[in-house]
Amino acid sequence: QVQLAESGGGSVQSGGSLRLSCVASGDTVSNYCLGWFRQAPGKEREGVAAIGRNGFIGYADSAKGRFTISQDNAKNTLYLQMNSLKPEDSAMYHCAAGRVHCGLAQDFFNTWGQGTQVTVSS
Repeated sequence: QVQLAESGGGSVQSGGSLRLSCVASGDTVSNYCLGWFRQAPGKEREGVAAIGRNGFIGYADSAKGRFTISQDNAKNTLYLQMNSLKPEDSAMYHCAAGRVHCGLAQDFFNTWGQGTQVTVSS
């Protein structure tokens, strides 16, 4: 079973950038659909981006044009490059892995990391 550990969160001003990383252990990331999700206080968790084994890449509308998901199989790591950050992007960001389907539905994922906090100030 794969384990996931996120890093790279922090506090930035509106318009800034952050790069989140998610290091996998126990299995290789190329065996999974991988995704980034976020949850702000008082809100439901939402899918941000996902990348699949067959080249699938999907983004939430809020992420399109600003965020880029990628993976480095040699480093067994998933990334989320976030540019043009807005205060509404502030949330705890989690990476997740699933072995069957791929997309932004939370039900597709059964392994989750602990999260990394992103705070964007105006």
